[in-house]
Amino acid sequence: MTQYLVTGAAGFIGFHLSKHLLSRGDQVVGFDNLNPYYDPTLKEARLKILFALPGFKFVKGDLADEAAVEKLFKEEMFSKVCHLAAQAGVRYSIENPRAYLLSNEVGFFNMIDCAKRYQKENFVYASSSSVYGSNKKSPFSVFDPVDHPISLYAATKKANELVAHSYSHLFGLRTTGLRFFTVYGPYGRPDMALFKFAKAILEDKAIEVYNHGKMKRDFTFVEDIVSGIVSSLDHNYAYEVFNLGNNRPVQLTYFVECIEKALGKKAKQTLLPMQAGDVAETCADIDYSKEKLGYEPKTPIEQGIEKFIAWYRQYYHI
Repeated sequence: MTQYLVTGAAGFIGFHLSKHLLSRGDQVVGFDNLNPYYDPTLKEARLKILFALPGFKFVKGDLADEAAVEKLFKEEMFSKVCHLAAQAGVRYSIENPRAYLLSNEVGFFNMIDCAKRYQKENFVYASSSSVYGSNKKSPFSVFDPVDHPISLYAATKKANELVAHSYSHLFGLRTTGLRFFTVYGPYGRPDMALFKFAKAILEDKAIEVYNHGKMKRDFTFVEDIVSGIVSSLDHNYAYEVFNLGNNRPVQLTYFVECIEKALGKKAKQTLLPMQAGDVAETCADIDYSKEKLGYEPKTPIEQGIEKFIAWYRQYYHI
């Protein structure tokens, strides 16, 4: 049995990771500030499920609160850290940049510095496919340069990787950064396309389709992402960065068709130009993740969307 700290435990990926770790008999201390970036009742519903599982403890606190993070490390028992909490969203970083600097920079530093000082075995953290910015080469490889982020969110994630590298080099802290590619699935975030599209279609409202649907995304089912996170936690590498994606990009128009099929209802579409901070295509080169983590995503987009829609109908009693 291993004891873990999972930050962002009430969030989408943090919830699924915590549930997986608890189900295999490990103990989890969850840390989250339950901020209102999206409907907190969804976060509370996730926590309710976790509280029902043995081995879970929850601490409410903010990453940017140095004293709260210090208290967490001083008082709670855990040997490994999975730092998933962050201010998410590319578009929101244009509207509210300060939130990203506090959570993703100050908060990240508070976490990694405590992990170093309290001599934790492993520090695994969430990066993002957004770090690839305007890179033209596809698929995106972890060995490609990522020096030109096109959103503040991406810049904060690249900065996290640099700080982690310096802490590994200077202090011997074992760190692994995970570049997630468009994660989706049950209990997902309401600001993500799948959630927004399903809600709008069921309410007979038009969905906003950017770049006139001529975009591709490497949609990755949350259970596949969790398998990669768990392998990273189990391996304890000295310093690594991995892509966790599906390696099968999907055209946005086909993505909409899959949602329509799962719902049994056609979408009304408003076609719009590309948004600031967005990219036309994402695709993960996962060869290195396969080699070092045994990572092997298994969920096709059609099956993943069906699972999400089944959950959505059940959760919202539709």
